[in-house]
Amino acid sequence: MTQPLRIGFIGAGGNTRLMHLPRFKAIEGVELAVVCNRSEASSQKVAEEFGIARTAPDWRAVVADPEVDAVCIGTWPYTHAEMTVAALEAGKHVLCEARMARSLEEATSMLKAAQKYPELVAQIVPAPFSFKYDATIMQMLAEGTLGALREIRVAHLTGAGADASTPITWRQDAGLSGKNIMTMGIHYETVQRWLGEKDPAWVQATGAIYTPERPDAQTGQMKPVGIPDTLNVVAGYEDGFQLVMTFSSVATGAAYWGMRVDGSQASLRYDLSSQSLFRTTVEQGSEEPLSAIPGTEGDWQVEEDFVASIRDGKAVTLTSFEDGARYMRFTERVWESWTSEGRRVAF
Repeated sequence: MTQPLRIGFIGAGGNTRLMHLPRFKAIEGVELAVVCNRSEASSQKVAEEFGIARTAPDWRAVVADPEVDAVCIGTWPYTHAEMTVAALEAGKHVLCEARMARSLEEATSMLKAAQKYPELVAQIVPAPFSFKYDATIMQMLAEGTLGALREIRVAHLTGAGADASTPITWRQDAGLSGKNIMTMGIHYETVQRWLGEKDPAWVQATGAIYTPERPDAQTGQMKPVGIPDTLNVVAGYEDGFQLVMTFSSVATGAAYWGMRVDGSQASLRYDLSSQSLFRTTVEQGSEEPLSAIPGTEGDWQVEEDFVASIRDGKAVTLTSFEDGARYMRFTERVWESWTSEGRRVAF
């Protein structure tokens, strides 16, 4: 490569510093061109830590920079649509942190912008925790190894919000996170990946906010909590099976994190805390550990995939804007149901 791929960074939060910046830096021919974080001081600190050539006064300067070929957006969801559309309009490739946007409307605006400029790569950072077994589970479902699909269950229970005195986080602020509720979106994206083109026919959800106000960490002023502390979702598919999801940030007992796929002949249980997969068959009746199909075990390669799509025209699969808009549609329907007292809504 005689011409380096120059990437500008808007926002340098935890995942950007942990994954994006070091991994882009390690790719030959990639230049960390400019960064804009929440303040000039924090921008300069990130630039010094990762050897970024310049800092920018605001995100618009990164988008307008003629020395930038691609933009990595590592901010909270409330900024994603505006920044992404502006970057694509400016001729920049875009890697946007998940969740895609605050709402389906915003996600749709991003998708339309990406479709307007098909020569540009538009990618959402994918749900990563199932990479190890994704191909194995997808192949078993496609081949009917489990028999007729009956249920998919997801549960993520933590006590992160059990203490009512803890400050509000951006995930609890609907103005910043939008209609994204706890970790629902990232888990649904995983289910969506496993099921391919299948979307539910209907969605029904109930939720509750137990602590309606929390203090702002900087000002101490009380702010309204707009995101449920607990959420239960049921989605029905035309094939007859159901998706059942349970999330809580106020579980005072032991944390639990797992996914389960039940068919008429066998079941898979994915313990996400230990990254372990187990299978139970009707014939055997006992659970046994299951290894990934040889040669299919996935791992994080988000930055490498983004660069490969730009350089080689590789199609974006993890995760395309089309798939992002699909999971944002699910998020919208869940929000619509829980805010209407659990009314069943068509997908």
